[in-house]
Amino acid sequence: MNVRRSANGRPLRIAVVGDTLLDRDLEGEVRRLAPDAPVPIVDHDHTTVRPGGAGLAAALAAGDGAEVRLVTALADDDAGRELADTLAERRVAVTDVGLAGETPEKIRVRVQGRALLRVDRGCEPGRVGAGTAEARAAIGWADAVLVADYGRGVAAEEALRSAIGGAIAAGVPVVWDPHPRGARPVPGALLVTPNDREARGFAAEVDGDGPSGVIARGEALRERWEATWVCVTRGRHGAIAVGATGPPLVVPVDPVQVGDPCGAGDRFASRAAEVLAAGGDVPGALRSAAASASAFVAAGGAGGADGDAGLPRPLRCTTGAAQDVVARVRARGGTVVATGGCFDLLHAGHVGTLQAARALGDCLVVCLNSDASVHRLKGPRRPLVGERDRAAVLSALGCVDAVEIFEEDTPAEVLRRLRPDLWVKGGDYSACELPEAGVLAGWGGRAIVLPFLDGRSTTRLIQEAALHAV
Repeated sequence: MNVRRSANGRPLRIAVVGDTLLDRDLEGEVRRLAPDAPVPIVDHDHTTVRPGGAGLAAALAAGDGAEVRLVTALADDDAGRELADTLAERRVAVTDVGLAGETPEKIRVRVQGRALLRVDRGCEPGRVGAGTAEARAAIGWADAVLVADYGRGVAAEEALRSAIGGAIAAGVPVVWDPHPRGARPVPGALLVTPNDREARGFAAEVDGDGPSGVIARGEALRERWEATWVCVTRGRHGAIAVGATGPPLVVPVDPVQVGDPCGAGDRFASRAAEVLAAGGDVPGALRSAAASASAFVAAGGAGGADGDAGLPRPLRCTTGAAQDVVARVRARGGTVVATGGCFDLLHAGHVGTLQAARALGDCLVVCLNSDASVHRLKGPRRPLVGERDRAAVLSALGCVDAVEIFEEDTPAEVLRRLRPDLWVKGGDYSACELPEAGVLAGWGGRAIVLPFLDGRSTTRLIQEAALHAV
């Protein structure tokens, strides 16, 4: 768990205000179609229950090590009590203002980590109770306030809105993730984060597509909502933010080959709130939020989160994401290829080997030595390029389907988890000399050697650079 702390060393205090839902994932496998209709039959394996909506945003911040108080409305029913229990398991302190009605549920049927069907229950919003003194105190206690509005009434409650306004007046950063059916953001919010579809609805009078249209809508909404910043998130296209002064800010995202986008907006907003709570500025918060949201999607989104909200490090493609690639290829009878190395100063020899390796099968997973691993293997002055940037460069290559960073000196443990059909290495080896060959033999995999292009090596590049620097 990456513990987030304030300037004085204590854990960050995050107040999350908004509507909480219960997400229930029914996981299974499909092996046949129904005899009475051309629909898949899901053989149920297990069910996972987790908080959704503002509850997910709170769980994500708590998973980062922040101290979190969630101001929300829970119904007095079985689903509401189950939701309260799962929030407590994730170290989220709940301040409940009460909900007259049903606890809303989103039920997803998932196969191999991907959603097949979703059923919503309790769709009609209930009546939210009045903001209590305890709820108002939770907002005043925080280093930052995140409003995760899901349009069910919590963010519209007048006493809570007044408390949020008081926090703004006191200089507390407020991040507002709006909803089309939700309340207008309280004036003075530091950052409002609609997605592109929402921004089009909020500013329907503004025409235009592409970045220019996004900027125009962002400017209109910033003025309408009296916000300091409006950041429009655009999925794989990144985000564009407009502030009170200066030019618009474009925030790129890390490329994600596969992944479930469920919960990405909550991950984006919660990470931005954490950075702002720690004293960071908005541009820095947006860059961190974009990297975290991308990594979150690569790890399987909300459905891939574990009990601590499963937060992968930015630009580190987790085994879960790599295994998703492997599972999809195997499901259609394809060949899984893996390769590995430090890839410090990527050069033509590396690219040629990676392209040749990808041509041997239907996907290529690169097992990348971490910075600590390279340091032990190559010496105190290596790597020259950090693991984050090395992973980014590799991920940008069209021949690479997933990147897996490992901490050990060899990729043996990663290989045992992924079980590739082929392990490809470039260099002056014979297959029998590769230490990984014995590991591959455990499941019938094979080790293959591809030669580097003559004269291409990281060591030689470093030597030549040093020579020219003299």
